[in-house]
Amino acid sequence: MNRRPQNRIALFTRLFSLACLGFVFALFATESLHAQTKAVKPTAKQTRKTPPALSAEEIAEARKRLAELEYWLKEEESGEDASLRHALIAFQKVDGRPRTGKLTQEELEALRAAKPPKPRETGYAHVEVDLCRQVLFLVEVGDKPLRVLPVSTGSGKCFTEGGRTRLANTPTGRFKVQWKLKGWRKSPLGLLYYPNYFHNGVAIHGNPSVPTEPASHGCVRIPMFAAEKFSELTPVGMVVIVYNSDDLQPGVTRAPSTI
Repeated sequence: MNRRPQNRIALFTRLFSLACLGFVFALFATESLHAQTKAVKPTAKQTRKTPPALSAEEIAEARKRLAELEYWLKEEESGEDASLRHALIAFQKVDGRPRTGKLTQEELEALRAAKPPKPRETGYAHVEVDLCRQVLFLVEVGDKPLRVLPVSTGSGKCFTEGGRTRLANTPTGRFKVQWKLKGWRKSPLGLLYYPNYFHNGVAIHGNPSVPTEPASHGCVRIPMFAAEKFSELTPVGMVVIVYNSDDLQPGVTRAPSTI
């Protein structure tokens, strides 16, 4: 009479032990399969390729090449400073490349194969602003035939100032530098550094923020590092031409404006 309960207990104990072993085996197999899957399928982070950093020699080559192509940067500087970023963005805009401002091996290869940009007009000292490509050409001024800067012009959005609402557009046409100021000028729409006015209150001026796209209230923003020198090179009376590059044919040579 006493053996049956004992046998049942022994059988139950054996079955419970087998169940535990089965659970442990299944868990081990699952972990092993998961580990194999992770080994076979790399994570998203593993699949992203980080471009190799350029050497100091390659950065120096990029700076030299940008200067050769007439993009404005601080030639006395070295390394990846703000002027290199702005010069690279100007190159990317002219060449129709993504406007990243990042110097990579791909951008260096593009610089090696690039040709100097051409202004719309030649034969006299003047300024050209291309609203489509968002670049400025300083043509035949000083000791260089051409200097190219990135700009940010009127955003095309509505804004209100002095109780009046209007579009933030940069006017197109042929103008002249009318008047200018040294240093900072505080206007109702913000601070302007070395402003060069060419149409009413619209000026070419330095600004700490020069986005890759149109973002101003109508003025032509240029990088801070070039603003003072630009003002020195553009006297009152100098011709300023503002256009959309899609509207004109390249390679045009015209006489100086008489406006």
